[in-house]
Amino acid sequence: MTDYDFSSFDSSFDDFDSGLAVAEPESPVSTGSGVAVVDSDNAVRDYLVGLFEHPVDEAADLIEMEHLLTGEVCVVVLGPSCATSEHMTHIEEWVRSRPNVGTVLVTSELTTQLLHKALRVGVKDVLSAPIERDQLLETVERVAQALRPVETHPARTGAADQAVVPSGELGRVISIFSTKGGSGKSVTATNLAVTLARNCDRPVVLVDGHLQFGDVAVMLKLYPETTVVDAVAQMESVDSEMLQEIMTLHEPSGLLVLAAPAEPTFADQISGAHMARLIEVIRTFAAYVVVDLPAIFSDVVLNVIEASDEIVLVAGLDIPNIKNVKIGFSTLALLNVPKERLHLLLNRADSKVKLDVGEVERSLGIETAAHVPSDVVVPISVNKGSPVVLSAPKSNVARAFEQLAARFLEGPVTSASSQSQGLRKFFG
Repeated sequence: MTDYDFSSFDSSFDDFDSGLAVAEPESPVSTGSGVAVVDSDNAVRDYLVGLFEHPVDEAADLIEMEHLLTGEVCVVVLGPSCATSEHMTHIEEWVRSRPNVGTVLVTSELTTQLLHKALRVGVKDVLSAPIERDQLLETVERVAQALRPVETHPARTGAADQAVVPSGELGRVISIFSTKGGSGKSVTATNLAVTLARNCDRPVVLVDGHLQFGDVAVMLKLYPETTVVDAVAQMESVDSEMLQEIMTLHEPSGLLVLAAPAEPTFADQISGAHMARLIEVIRTFAAYVVVDLPAIFSDVVLNVIEASDEIVLVAGLDIPNIKNVKIGFSTLALLNVPKERLHLLLNRADSKVKLDVGEVERSLGIETAAHVPSDVVVPISVNKGSPVVLSAPKSNVARAFEQLAARFLEGPVTSASSQSQGLRKFFG
């Protein structure tokens, strides 16, 4: 049995008897809970299992885990014994052959090298000791949410008619990220991208990096006939002209959209290296590349963040959101992301929320780039498929997104409420 410093997980380990022994079951029995814990150490496994309110499946290793896959297991929590280089190779093979299973690694000591390795082999998230129960449960739920199917939408053509020749000047890559689902990432990404597109005389591209369950096309009322899957299928010959043909034009703003796959299963065909290469080509002709990322650290997210010039972290003004943002900052620091590249956007940040913005900024050690207030215009705009900056340009919400865009634009922001029309010279 491998020895672990149980105190690094929780003080409750102090009560363990050193002579405690738990007999291995002859064959694992699936509880159908949707969660399983894997670790070769009985005591560590018992501790992790005990953090869940309901019974969960458990196994000593991934080979034993095979017997549980006949149940409804969809998230596997890997204990510290799985964090070795030998196990990582096995985890990579195991994960890639099971796209419907998400994995979370729990480690007694988190290093930059381990974080990079875990995310690149397909682990969805990494948690380090001391493990908080709420943190583990929220992470497992977030990974489970990302595995659930969503409704797909019909397609229609809408690509730009005129390709733009690369200018030689590389565009800026702006990633929209959050450590908690439902924080407003896609709303932020669409409104920021539309505002940039209306204020720029070069193309602006919005990439839906939420490859399994992307909502960008729905929020812009687009029905793309081609998606990022089509671009990856031609990866060997990918160039700016081909990518522009695959993109869908958002006519009200002139924004070009590279949509997410229509089917969640197609996401497995797209690697982090693929996304990095696509962004590399897009920025040769686009002034700005805005990428909407899922609320989870993965190989794709890791590669996009590394390729980004700016990262907008979106958080709701509540304790769970702020706590997760703080964890996100720590993870990005481990990835050596400079703090000056980070921009905090507080969503639903108004007087109705009993948290002081100043205290939040002091706690996180960063000033907010924009405060987006609660307003009924947001759900109305989402349901209409028209971003707030177009459907309610005089609202405080629209002004907040324009304030965010002003951080990246060289000149003043032109609001949709003005008489000036959006600049779309590159469409002829």
